[in-house]
Amino acid sequence: MVTLGLSSVVVLSAMTAVQPGPPKEEPKLTNIKVLPKNLTFRQVDHIMDEWAHSLGVRCNFCHSPNPETKKMDWASDAKPEKNMAREMYKMTASINKKYFKAEKDSLGMIANTGINCYTCHNGKAHPEVVDAPAPPRMGPPPGGAPNGAPMPPPGTPPPTTPPNNGR
Repeated sequence: MVTLGLSSVVVLSAMTAVQPGPPKEEPKLTNIKVLPKNLTFRQVDHIMDEWAHSLGVRCNFCHSPNPETKKMDWASDAKPEKNMAREMYKMTASINKKYFKAEKDSLGMIANTGINCYTCHNGKAHPEVVDAPAPPRMGPPPGGAPNGAPMPPPGTPPPTTPPNNGR
């Protein structure tokens, strides 16, 4: 009986300790310039997480701390990277609007197409600029045949080299 009574007290006290309080108020969003104004804090936080992952960076790449409070000042525009992120967002939104219309695939599902930060950045803060490979050369090299020899007229069979005969 004593064991049953003690276990009942433990269970009841644990249940009252876990009672949820009033819901926490989400922080107010300030200085939102390119994202839709009706987004919630959680939605903006999720978008920022995606952007950070796409660039392989952390929050302090675009956001700076408040020198007085030593906490991150999300609204501050102190870092130029934050404005660059805004410009990149506008660029990708423009490209997606112009070139990637929401279309349905053969099953009637919306095809998820378009570009995002990861398309170019691939997890790097500063994407590598890579030139396209040079196309294969067609025709004679510039300046004629190798060793300065004149080029044979078109349609002429290629010259043959005599056999080495082991020499």
